Amino acid sequence: MKEHILEMEKYAIENNVPIIEKKSIVYIMKYIKEHNVKSILEIGSAIGYSAILMASSTKEVTVTTIERDENRYMECLKNVKKCGMEKKINVVFQDALELNLSDELKYDLIFIDAAKGQYIKFFEKYKHFLNPGGIIITDNLNFHGYVGESNKLDKGNLKSLVEKIESYIEFLKNNTEFETKFENIGDGLSISKMKE
Repeated sequence: MKEHILEMEKYAIENNVPIIEKKSIVYIMKYIKEHNVKSILEIGSAIGYSAILMASSTKEVTVTTIERDENRYMECLKNVKKCGMEKKINVVFQDALELNLSDELKYDLIFIDAAKGQYIKFFEKYKHFLNPGGIIITDNLNFHGYVGESNKLDKGNLKSLVEKIESYIEFLKNNTEFETKFENIGDGLSISKMKE
């Protein structure tokens, strides 16, 4: 398993695939163990790196992960198989904003790590699939240190992306249904817990 993880890290660097930072995934794996998380929905599989690590946290945990890019989806399937995780990880090939999950499906943890500009839409669409006491974790909220500095950026894709992440942070801070804490770990995480 360990060598497969290292292979994936190497592949990600060589092919310019963004994968979660080590400190962030270590934090999430610890959270899974400590809070007895059994079911996870991940939005944005990429090559399966975070899904495999989350699924390896405990014996009981299972992961459903959604990916819309065909090459990454195929790579993810391959990696899940290599790590012997087919029974624990279900990979769905679809755009997460177009996917219709059965209303009966509920998750202890939803992990958002897909198109940064769509974070609010992902959050609003999938919050209904949380179990009571469940949490939504979002990655890349510092976005390489640009977040909070958008006024210093020249107009363009980067500026508009950073502004969207800043809007998402405001959205979380003002959200009356969820209590959110922000952790300056890796590239920045938010942990949003549904209020009782």
